Amino acid sequence: MARILGIEIPNEKRIEASLPYIFGIGRPTAAKILEHAGIDPDIRTGQLSEDQLVRISQVIQTEGIMVEGDLRREKQSQLKRLTSINCYRGIRLKRGLPVRGQRTRTNARTRKGKKKTVGVKK
Repeated sequence: MARILGIEIPNEKRIEASLPYIFGIGRPTAAKILEHAGIDPDIRTGQLSEDQLVRISQVIQTEGIMVEGDLRREKQSQLKRLTSINCYRGIRLKRGLPVRGQRTRTNARTRKGKKKTVGVKK
């Protein structure tokens, strides 16, 4: 397994398909990175030299692409800010309800969790 920025990426796949294993890099970003680094996207990850791996990591850092820990921390801080200022989205996040206007009378099971029966008396 090749390591880029401390993340193991699979050797048997094309480099264009294995770069998205890094959190924060998708297919389009991977294509741009390889274009800037001057590396053929069809080459297998295991066939890359150390120099090429270093070039890929340098391009990621010089382009200012946030990946892994930094990106996760940034996303967490944004969600924490929403909850701390008590805006509508923050309140919905706190309560575990859908944030973007979806209906909750039916469906919404992904956000609300397992069904709880409320108020049934005989």
